[in-house]
Amino acid sequence: MEPRFLLLSDVAAELNVSDSQVYHMVRSGELPAIKIGGRGQWRVERARLEEYIQRKYAETAEWVRGNPLVDRDSE
Repeated sequence: MEPRFLLLSDVAAELNVSDSQVYHMVRSGELPAIKIGGRGQWRVERARLEEYIQRKYAETAEWVRGNPLVDRDSE
């Protein structure tokens, strides 16, 4: 069974980005997370990460529709 909560380093590995990029996404509110424990360690719920990924797919698809690839051969 997969763990419900992920370390920021786990999220970084899943997304193939740096730990600092994930920290920025969490601190900016872009990626929902919680702080737990006396030291306030960040955790991202796996379900929230999957929602974030789906949201990014939708945003990317919208961007692609609004910015079609121009065929340079036809110029």
